[in-house]
Amino acid sequence: MYGDRKGSKVMKINFVSSLHRSMSSWHLLTILLLLLSLQLRLALGSFTLFGPAKKAELRDQVRQMFYHAYDNYMQYAFPHDELKPLTKTFTDSLGELGNLKLERLSEQYNGSALTLVESLSSLHVLGNSSEFEKGVLWLGENLTFDVDVRVSLFECNIRLLGGLISAHLLATDLSKKSFREPYKDQLLILANDLGQRFLRAFDTPTGLPYAWINLKHGVMENETTETSTSGCGSLILEMGALSRLTGKPEYEESALRALRKLWSMRSSLDLMGTTLDVTTGEWIEHSSGIGAGVDSFYEYLIKAHILFGRDEYWDMFSSAYTAVQKYFRHGPWYLLDRDMLHPTEKYYPLRPELAESTLFLYQATRDPWYLEVGEAIINSLNVYTRVNGGFASVRDVTTMKLEDHQHSFFLAETCKYLYLLFDDTFLVNGNYVFSTEGHPLPVTHSWHEWIPSIYMESEAFEYKRGGKHVFKSAMSSKLCPVVKVSPVQGKFWVESACHVLDKRSNHKCQSDKECGVDATTCRQRTCSIAGYCGLWLVKF
Repeated sequence: MYGDRKGSKVMKINFVSSLHRSMSSWHLLTILLLLLSLQLRLALGSFTLFGPAKKAELRDQVRQMFYHAYDNYMQYAFPHDELKPLTKTFTDSLGELGNLKLERLSEQYNGSALTLVESLSSLHVLGNSSEFEKGVLWLGENLTFDVDVRVSLFECNIRLLGGLISAHLLATDLSKKSFREPYKDQLLILANDLGQRFLRAFDTPTGLPYAWINLKHGVMENETTETSTSGCGSLILEMGALSRLTGKPEYEESALRALRKLWSMRSSLDLMGTTLDVTTGEWIEHSSGIGAGVDSFYEYLIKAHILFGRDEYWDMFSSAYTAVQKYFRHGPWYLLDRDMLHPTEKYYPLRPELAESTLFLYQATRDPWYLEVGEAIINSLNVYTRVNGGFASVRDVTTMKLEDHQHSFFLAETCKYLYLLFDDTFLVNGNYVFSTEGHPLPVTHSWHEWIPSIYMESEAFEYKRGGKHVFKSAMSSKLCPVVKVSPVQGKFWVESACHVLDKRSNHKCQSDKECGVDATTCRQRTCSIAGYCGLWLVKF
């Protein structure tokens, strides 16, 4: 993803979105110290030389950090969800993620090996194929989602579904080289089962999914209808990939319907609110800031564009993120109405965003200063958060008081990004989109180039090369690489990759900005004087 123009856009956007989400008071202090350090080194001329030996040393430090966290989890917490490193015990935290009030917690739930699922892609990046295979086999034989637990659709999607899909794609490739036993799509079977359970959340009048769902029973009685922008607008990456892998279009269709509905709700400034009602499709909170949930929505649009080759996602992102940049002034924990940092945002749960941003900036610039930033992050984590039983979260960055929790994303993201900063071997021969949870999804050409079979006999989609008939690609023919072709009035219809819907389903408009791109001609639709979107030669 780092070699072409679109890839560089992904890096820039990942950095902006990640930096915005990471601007807690502790991160601001860290960045200030790094800038002061830079000024001092400029004055003294004492830059660290990051040759191969130095980079290998730091890579090995990160490797040791990962295994310190992973081995302690496997010893004291597995197969429960996450490790409590101070007491060397465990927590079954899946039902608690995003559940700030700890409501409706299950008494029967005993964990889903969450940290193991999250660690699989990192094990692959670190080159540990034997431990990776061991984890795949255990999950295939033991993991079940037929459990009575109420979960956050957003958290379960990025952590479990994304982790399973990424590991499946990696296992499919790795099993041909070094697996001792044949890989039988165990992780894809689990992902498909989880996806089926997710679909029940989308059964709403608007198509916007409930934020919470019970994996065993579906949407619970009297469930809240409030959700977040990211909760219903950032599911397309994992759900779309699941459709491509299983051939079942309902996953992507459900996520895309929700995404389009959310897109239709944007303000006249192309901005989103933070919370909304899934049954009425109305905003509950119109935030004056840009929160992490909204930012995740924008990040997913650009990643989905790269992964699936749909121009619709890029057009949504381009318009929305431009609006965000106009009105964004501070990080997500800055109170714009009071012109101050959030007084209680002092918690640092080993988040990965600063490491992620540093990786992408280094990949984009190859400026060795970002390696120094990475080294500073490594040192800080080891000095302040490493304990005998793993790595502990920081409850208060002003006192550095620790909390007894090692989040699964520390292994899925923080360690992975730091490792790739000093050893990018994994990226050299691959082209990947990293999900919100840091799970790599390969940009597969077949997902871009596949043409529905209904077109195979049409001369419009083939040409001769060396006397042989060669079919054009979906991308060059401007066809969406869909997984389902539907008959409309006796004819088969395939949506164009350039198609962008009009803002309103009745096609009414007040300006050209509310009109989309025509699915057949890929021409921009305009607003007529009468107030309707169309391909008008003359406005009337």
